[in-house]
Amino acid sequence: MRAAQILRTMILSLLLALVASTVARAEPAVEIMRIVTATGEHDFKVEVVDTPKARARGLMFRKSMPADHGMLFEFKAEGPVSMWMRNTYIPLDMVFIGRDGRVVGVAADTEPMSERIITSPQPAYAVLELNAGAARKMSLAPGDQVRHRMFKR
Repeated sequence: MRAAQILRTMILSLLLALVASTVARAEPAVEIMRIVTATGEHDFKVEVVDTPKARARGLMFRKSMPADHGMLFEFKAEGPVSMWMRNTYIPLDMVFIGRDGRVVGVAADTEPMSERIITSPQPAYAVLELNAGAARKMSLAPGDQVRHRMFKR
């Protein structure tokens, strides 16, 4: 009887540890990223998503995001990138970024919950999603520079 109780406790502890480690890994890391535009330097706290599963989920189902936050999607190779807003409640600006950190395109004020495909105007290595209007506020334009560890300088 005592051995069975100990075994049950050990299994339950192991399961709880497994669940806790899975939940901890499911949350993307938050990192600082800087955008340099004609109006100056603008820092954002970004969640970096670099796996197919994390990229597929993106900002879906979230109701809000702080003004100084964003999500940075890394695709591991430069090429055509297509995004959509399915199950995304927050209106967003999508910033398409080349491997060197240079902005190659901006899709401003994307429509929440839309399945319309939004494609990069040039090959992109990453996409930065910010709250709608952020790109306009900092006068973000193609050619501006994004500074983050994932971009080659």
